[in-house]
Parts: sequence; C-alpha cells; structure tokens
Amino acid sequence: MKGLRLYGHYVSIHVKSAMQYKMSFFLTALGQFLVSFSVFLGIYFMFQRFPSVEGFTYEESLLCFGIVLLQFSLAEMAVRGFDQFSSMVRTGEFDRVLVRPRGLVLQVLGSKFEMTRIGRIVQGIVMFGYSLAVADIPLTPARIVTLIFMIIGGVALFSGLFLIYAALCFFTLEGLEFMNVFTDGGREFGRYPIGIYGKRMLQFCTFIIPYALVQYYPFLYLIGRTENTGYVFLPLAAVLFLIPGYLLWRLGVRHYKSTGS
Repeated sequence: MKGLRLYGHYVSIHVKSAMQYKMSFFLTALGQFLVSFSVFLGIYFMFQRFPSVEGFTYEESLLCFGIVLLQFSLAEMAVRGFDQFSSMVRTGEFDRVLVRPRGLVLQVLGSKFEMTRIGRIVQGIVMFGYSLAVADIPLTPARIVTLIFMIIGGVALFSGLFLIYAALCFFTLEGLEFMNVFTDGGREFGRYPIGIYGKRMLQFCTFIIPYALVQYYPFLYLIGRTENTGYVFLPLAAVLFLIPGYLLWRLGVRHYKSTGS
C-alpha cells in the first residue's frame, strides 16, 4: 500500500507539472490523437477496396485495433520511465536511484508519467465505441469480462516488453531500437486480428511474445466466432510475461556498474 501511495504521489507531481503548460499539453495530446487517427484512415481506405480481410469486416478490425491501441497507450503512459531508461543509465541518474530507500522498479516507474498519451487513449475509446455500436455486438456480462481481461492482459504484456527494453540497457547503455518492433510494432500490426498473418506468426504470437492471448483469441469470443469460454481468461495468462521481464531486470541490476558521472 505504501508503494501505491508513493506511486500516486509521483503521478500527481507529473500531472501538476504538465498542467503548468496547459496549451503545450493539449497540443501534444491532440498530436497523439491525430497520429492514431491516421492509422484509422489506413484501415478505412483498406476496406474501401476490400470488403473483408480473411473474413474479418471493417467494423471488427476497427474494434480490434481500438482495443490494442488502448492496451498500448495505457501501458506507455504508465511505464514510460522504462521506455526512457537508457538516458537514466547513460547519465548516471540510476546511481541516485540505487541509494534511495525505495524499490528500484517503483522509482523508475515514477520517473516519468506520459499524460499526453491520453490523446491516443481517447482515440482508442472513440474507435472502440463506434465499432462496437456499428458491429451490433451485444455486451453480455461474459463479453464485458472479456474486454476487461483483454485490457489488463494487454497492459501487462506491453509493460513487460518495456521492462525488457529497460533491462537490456544495463548491458548496452543505449536502448536497442529493434525492441520497437515488439512495442510500437505490436501496436501497428495489432490493427488487424493476428490470425490473418499466417500460422507461423500466430504460433510466435502465442508461445513467444503472447500478443494473440490479449488480442486474437479473446477477440474471436468477443465477436461471436467461437463459444469457447476458455478464451475469456487467456489474457490473464499474458500477465505472466512480466516474470521474464522482471528476472532480466534483476540480472541487469546485479551486473550494473556505475558510469562514474
């Protein structure tokens, strides 16, 4: 509980800081909204030419992307500190973190809270609400639970990827750009159900980096393509992806050597 209160205090500081420059905050948030809107236009023009993609309609693909965008944006907003961790290692700021009497993960989490990502979150909510209404999908209790689990599992999965990205900085000092393939790339190819990319990709996204557990399988249940209620709980299994990320982080901390700056 003390950790949660401290994290809440960190967040409140970042919010107050952002609100000191309200116009800058709102313009940046608007920019984030418009960037995501360009992806929406890409989906729209795709379905102007093709009536469906591997059997999935425009409304279903839009719903799918809206959920993934919410997952990614919430994770990026909350764990932005890990995404920018390389600068903390490079400048020696992490040395200060080590001598403070608080958990390392909590301090890095609290070092950055990206409020401007609310622009993407709003975009995701708009796409989600619109597609849900147009696709005429009844919100039964089971589907509501599925949506909640998808959001929780997706946020945990992307947070785990950001944690791995930060842990690798202990060994490289600079962030490895290839990790963007799994973070930003996961958001981008999540605009369509993962099953359309082929069997091999689906297997990779099920057993290696479990995007499919928070997107494809529960999504099939959400839109009524399957009655397998086991798919409802699959997103919770993706929360386990935080474990290898945390273990790699612990390994990096043990091997960390001060920059001397």
